[in-house]
Amino acid sequence: METTLEERILAGLDDEQRTVASTLTGPLCVLAGAGTGKTRAITHRIAYGVHTGVYKPQQVLAVTFTARAAAEMRTRLRDLSASGVQARTFHAAALRQLQYFWPQAVGGPLPALVDHKAQLIAEASRRLRLSTDRAAIRDVAAEIEWAKVSMLTPERYTAAAAGRVEPAGMDHTTVARIFAGYEDLKLDRNVIDFEDVLLITVGILQEDEKVAATVRAQYRHFVVDEYQDVSPLQQRLLDLWLGDRRELCVVGDASQTIYSFTGATSRHLLDFTGRYEGAQVVRLVRDYRSTPQVVKLANNLLAARTAETGRQPGSSSWSTPLELIAQRDAGPEPSFTECSDDEAEAAEAARRIKALMDGGVLASEIAILYRTNGQSAAYEQALASAGIGYQLRGGERFFARREVRDALLQLRAGARTAGSDDVPQLVRDILASLGYTSVAPASSGAVREKWESLAALVALADELSASRAADGFTLQDFVAELEERAAAQHAPTVQGVTLASLHAAKGLEWDAVFLVGLSEGLMPISFADTPEAVDEERRLLYVGITRAREHLALSWSTARTPGGRASRKPTRFLDGLRPGVVGDRAFRTPKVKQSRKVSAPSTCRVCGKVLGSGSERKIGRCGDCPATYQEATFEALRAWRLDQARENDVPAFVVFTDATLVAIAEARPTTIEQLGALAGIGPSKLEKYGDSVLLILAESE
Repeated sequence: METTLEERILAGLDDEQRTVASTLTGPLCVLAGAGTGKTRAITHRIAYGVHTGVYKPQQVLAVTFTARAAAEMRTRLRDLSASGVQARTFHAAALRQLQYFWPQAVGGPLPALVDHKAQLIAEASRRLRLSTDRAAIRDVAAEIEWAKVSMLTPERYTAAAAGRVEPAGMDHTTVARIFAGYEDLKLDRNVIDFEDVLLITVGILQEDEKVAATVRAQYRHFVVDEYQDVSPLQQRLLDLWLGDRRELCVVGDASQTIYSFTGATSRHLLDFTGRYEGAQVVRLVRDYRSTPQVVKLANNLLAARTAETGRQPGSSSWSTPLELIAQRDAGPEPSFTECSDDEAEAAEAARRIKALMDGGVLASEIAILYRTNGQSAAYEQALASAGIGYQLRGGERFFARREVRDALLQLRAGARTAGSDDVPQLVRDILASLGYTSVAPASSGAVREKWESLAALVALADELSASRAADGFTLQDFVAELEERAAAQHAPTVQGVTLASLHAAKGLEWDAVFLVGLSEGLMPISFADTPEAVDEERRLLYVGITRAREHLALSWSTARTPGGRASRKPTRFLDGLRPGVVGDRAFRTPKVKQSRKVSAPSTCRVCGKVLGSGSERKIGRCGDCPATYQEATFEALRAWRLDQARENDVPAFVVFTDATLVAIAEARPTTIEQLGALAGIGPSKLEKYGDSVLLILAESE
């Protein structure tokens, strides 16, 4: 007997997912742990509602937090024959409404949207005669964004920010003045920022009942993914979209709240049943992503925090976590590795990645995750030295690459004359003119990166052709899909190990994950100085652990540089979780050390003469050989050092000696790690002056 489409939509779902998919009305709260198939559940819910006639596709608005997640949701809904449903980010949905309603609600053309706040913040600072470098401007921009999503004006900011870390060392009153100046500049130049898109939309919906009624007539059913990450401003917009209705489904996991610094709060998720009386709650705890070994470690990490202190009274920082139940077959145990220094840790990760790849794991299914972006340089170098391709998440956007733009042009031209031939083969034939071959080039660098981009397009053609064969998938359809993905920045998979911060890894998964730099000061980060902040760091590590499907490696180093003092300790979060470690700080994990030769006498890099004095060894050349630095660079560093000395009322040599300045000017480091490797620059000076020195070097190029 032939099954109906509705039956096929529900087929393959577990009991809890089926409950979600078949509960089509009333407030519904889905508490979904990592890897439990939440996107599958909610897309099948929408599709089931459409095909049973409960929903009209155009009256459903599904909201998530990234363009990539929204694009993935649209793709899944299309594959479930539920096209027409709007799946957007909060900002994209609000911007579309604002563009439509602005002429009638406000009048005139919509102001231009500024992509970056930096230029306006810098100008506002100059008008106040405040000295700000790029790092300070970034911090102030983030603080202004927090204030705006918290619905604070410059006048209300100072009081509300009490207790928050002062951005860039500025007191909150100064930040409020910059905030006010920034808003004035936007008004003068008739521009708005991304937060204004939400604020203005909220304002129009609050003030204009006609506009609000129109929006509520358009959208009758709402789904919000990643609900633990909503800000007060986004919640206010959602309330206005809903009006007095209750047709809302939210999906989230309080244990994955890692963006509180942007204004996100899990309070709305945790209080959902209190706000919507009679709301149904479904818990998704069957983990289909990770092996039992990975799931056990993730559960134990959260359980350790609960066992320590439980939930603090009056605090929403910690709630009882979902305990995941692994559904996959057993896999290898997570490994715990202690290394002698950062360089050794990176080399060990590269060695193990090479072994995984030799064993058949694809490079695109491997990730190295770290706490801060500044940690990536050592791993880039180690992978490059091992001949392993990699991609930086957050680097150049896939569809902005030259070879991808050229490929899209060629495919678009080919689609005009192509018939209903084999789409994957057509794509291969067309891309061959741009350098695509069935076998990857043996070289690394730009040639390999270009091939990987083209190979990603070929793989996508194979995938889409297989999933949409029944619909008569054509080359024209493939080009249309690429154009839609380019607009949403929904990139296909590129072959290469992924390097990403833990925050950037949210929502992604790999067969093998390397969690690196797990030492105190990095995990939890040194500025996490409150219980709430430390709780968030624990959740961040939980997110990292749950990205792994099968292989999970956790590592840390006891020193920053080779030969440095071994003063680091592994993160407190691993206490009691590592094999053989029962109590606090009990070491039983053998160190992985880099093999080193006995150091030879330092010699001049120019003439080879043995260096005698400390200043010569610091610079790396003898006094008789000519300097190799640019005079302008050295003078810029000296001028900066003088400013620092005056500001701190100390002699100039206390900041950096002349020999250290010469070493910096000649080495021209481009990363914090490279700068820290120079003699005369210890951890405290690196933390205090590192960003400023790198900025001077970059500006003197």
